Amino acid sequence: MKDVFRRRRSAEVEAAPAVSEDRPAPARTSGPWDAQEGYPEAERVDLGGLHLPIGPGFEVQLSLAGDQIDGALVLVNESALQVHAFAAPKRSGIWDEVRTELSREVVAVGGTVQEQEGPFGTELAAVVPTQGQEPQPVRYIGIDGPRWFLRAVISGRAAVDAAVAETLENVVRDIVVVRGEEPMAPKDPIQLRLPAEARQAMEEQAAQQPKYPFERGPEITETR
Repeated sequence: MKDVFRRRRSAEVEAAPAVSEDRPAPARTSGPWDAQEGYPEAERVDLGGLHLPIGPGFEVQLSLAGDQIDGALVLVNESALQVHAFAAPKRSGIWDEVRTELSREVVAVGGTVQEQEGPFGTELAAVVPTQGQEPQPVRYIGIDGPRWFLRAVISGRAAVDAAVAETLENVVRDIVVVRGEEPMAPKDPIQLRLPAEARQAMEEQAAQQPKYPFERGPEITETR
C-alpha cells in the first residue's frame, strides 16, 4: 500500500529493527505507558517519542508535518490505526477539549459523530465523508498521560468489528510515550524519528535513485 507525503525523497524501509525492552513490573495494569514508569517487555520499534509495538503482518508507515515525523500508521487485516502524541499540561488532561474539537470538525465536513464508552474511556464513533467512496466509520480514542496526550484513530474493518479491533487496541495498550523534559506548549506534537538502521537504509536508497515529485513515504514492514 502506498502513502504519498509532502517530502520529495525516496524513503521506503523494510524490516525495521525491533527493540526488546526489559523494565520493572508496571504499577498499572494497562498502557499506553509513560517512559518514566515501569512497563512490560515487548518488541517495539523505537521511534523516539513513541516506542511502537509490532506484530505479525504489521505494516508501519510514518506521517510527516513538513520535514518532521509526527505520527505513525499501523496497517493490519484491512484496518488502520493512526497514532499521534502531543504535549499536555502537567496537572490536567486535554481529551475533553480535543474530543469537542474533533466532533465539530467531523460535523463541519458533513459527517456524523457520537460519544460512546470504549476500552480507554469515552471515545468518538464517527462516520466521515471520503472522496470518491462511501462514508467511512472511524473511532477516535484519546488517552491523557503524565504531561502527554495520545490520540488514536481506528478505521477500516476494526472500526465496526470488535474482534478485529482488539488487535489494534492492544497496540495502543502497549505503546510507550517518551515525552522528554524540554518545555512544550500543550498540543505541541511530540516529534518522532526513524530508527538509526532505517535512517541509514533510507539515505542509501535516496543516494542511489533520482528524486521525483511523487514518491513513497517512509514505511516499516514486520512480517513473520
